[in-house]
Amino acid sequence: MLELHQFRHSSFCEKVRLILAAKGLEYRVIEVTPGLGQLELFRLSGQRQVPVLVDGAEVIADSSSIAQYLERQVPTPPLIPEDPAERARVLLLEDWADTALASGVRQALLQAASSDSVLRGALLPEATPAVLRSLVVGALPTDLLASLGDTIGQAERRQLQANLEQLAVLLAPGRFLVGDRLSLADLAVAAQLSLLLFPASSGAPLAGRGVPGLADHPLLTSLFAWRDGLYLSLGRIAVSEPVSPTTP
Repeated sequence: MLELHQFRHSSFCEKVRLILAAKGLEYRVIEVTPGLGQLELFRLSGQRQVPVLVDGAEVIADSSSIAQYLERQVPTPPLIPEDPAERARVLLLEDWADTALASGVRQALLQAASSDSVLRGALLPEATPAVLRSLVVGALPTDLLASLGDTIGQAERRQLQANLEQLAVLLAPGRFLVGDRLSLADLAVAAQLSLLLFPASSGAPLAGRGVPGLADHPLLTSLFAWRDGLYLSLGRIAVSEPVSPTTP
């Protein structure tokens, strides 16, 4: 069975989970422990970042590389079009979602978490050691947290909101970014939106929480409705309960 080494609330891990769901593939989750688990991940994959997909002897790191690998291994349903022009659009939009959009979303989420201890705690990987969790959630000075939030420039925030409003115009429920079928571009964008307004699949206490000013913005309601419709259409293939990696 496929193994996905992940942090549960990483948008890039969510992107891979959406791809796996779209392909109808079952997989086993390995929740990486910060620190020790990342050293184990390095021994496995040669780097410390998630997601990493293991398929027998194949070890694939990076969400885009995983997407390309799964497209070759399981070509149906296709998520990357064969038509050269559509393929180019999908890959360009995926790259935009993974870079510019991801950066804006990450900064907005950091700003929101700087003043919300519940959000900070819920976003930590499940296997985070208790001492580190306590430090991040409650022990850091309020002034330091506020300064982290202040580093988010207003220009970047305005650009993020403008991009999201443009997406909302493009993506009425039931529509797709490229052509008339689901593609990798849709999944990459939806994964980033999952950090602005957490879907039900995020579980308590994150489900329904979001970044103030964006999650509840009236012009973005249709965008999150599109995201939710996409999630509903995919469903979720049953996976095993998350387990912690063991030291070899």
